[in-house]
Amino acid sequence: MRKKIALVDNSTWNIFNFRLGLIRQLKNAGYEVVVIAPLDEYIRYLNETGVVQHIPLRRLSPQSTNFFRDLALVFELIGIYRREKPHLILHYTIKPNIFGNIAARLAGIPSISTITGLGYTFLHRSLINRMVPGLYRLAFRWTQRVIFYNNEDFELFAQRRIIPAAKGAIVPGSGVNTNHFRPLPKPDSSAFVYLFIGRLLYDKGLREFVEAAQEVRRLNPLAECWIIGELNAKNPAAVEQAQMIRWMEEGYVKYWGIAADVRHFIRRANVVVLPSYREGVPRSILEAMAMGTPIITTDAAGCRDTVKSQLNGWIVPPADSKALAAAMLEACHMPQADLLQMGEYSRQIALTEFDEKIITGRYLHLINGLLHQGTQVPVPQHSLYE
Repeated sequence: MRKKIALVDNSTWNIFNFRLGLIRQLKNAGYEVVVIAPLDEYIRYLNETGVVQHIPLRRLSPQSTNFFRDLALVFELIGIYRREKPHLILHYTIKPNIFGNIAARLAGIPSISTITGLGYTFLHRSLINRMVPGLYRLAFRWTQRVIFYNNEDFELFAQRRIIPAAKGAIVPGSGVNTNHFRPLPKPDSSAFVYLFIGRLLYDKGLREFVEAAQEVRRLNPLAECWIIGELNAKNPAAVEQAQMIRWMEEGYVKYWGIAADVRHFIRRANVVVLPSYREGVPRSILEAMAMGTPIITTDAAGCRDTVKSQLNGWIVPPADSKALAAAMLEACHMPQADLLQMGEYSRQIALTEFDEKIITGRYLHLINGLLHQGTQVPVPQHSLYE
């Protein structure tokens, strides 16, 4: 009988954007796969994966702090786990990692948790946010492995004794499909385009990007600073719609809304910029690297792992718009041949370190070890980045 694996996430959008490669790899390896996530328009992922069962979660609200709603989520998950009887559950994002692991324990099913990034919870202090490490500590008592996207997040959890160090594993991100994201001919243009891709959050360094754009545009009128991403009012760190309108009216940036296919924008960009305060491993940067684009990002967890300074881009201090503007100006003044060489180096890093097949292969190694060899699986070490 085929073994069944369940993937639990806080949105179908996450499944569509970050988990398809793993789902395909699991199916190719002979596993039955079921996805458990709230339903949204990205349910079209089913057409990408063939026969995969999707079970909608009705009680999961990522931004809610209502205790009774979260308790209802635990009972909903327990019911699903007992009915579906998966052999292993993969949890992603905060609420599935916490409440999903509690439910898995009560249902008697082993699990693997993935910390995709620490984000708002660890960047901002509040009563609710101070509770999260304790909830992680409780929930992770029962998970078989906790996967981190970067060394800093792993070390933070180990130092705070949220998990025993022996339980952690490092897999650098969700990976990128380097066939889908590949270098494309750039259109002829006199403009030098800097592109920001991501959720429109202050924590992503969006304010610094706009401030740097003002300086760059003042010194180089041919520079254009583009923004792609979703205005998400539900996130506490979200940029307000009125603020985005003011930035657009000032003329320093162009906002293109949400892009169904970011490749068309990346191919027009000379440099992709992400001045984030903290990431797991930023997917937008991996996509840009796979398409042969130089990168400007920050010396922050997750971000610094994507750039080898002066080889495929620039690393600047977080929350420093002046340093960011200086790096952006250096890029536009660089000879075109040198910039192209940087882009080629980005592509090579994407192929050798972040290709989706490499990442899903490491997940498969852990999963096979748990399901077929017991729980004593060799833990991937920090050398995954080498």
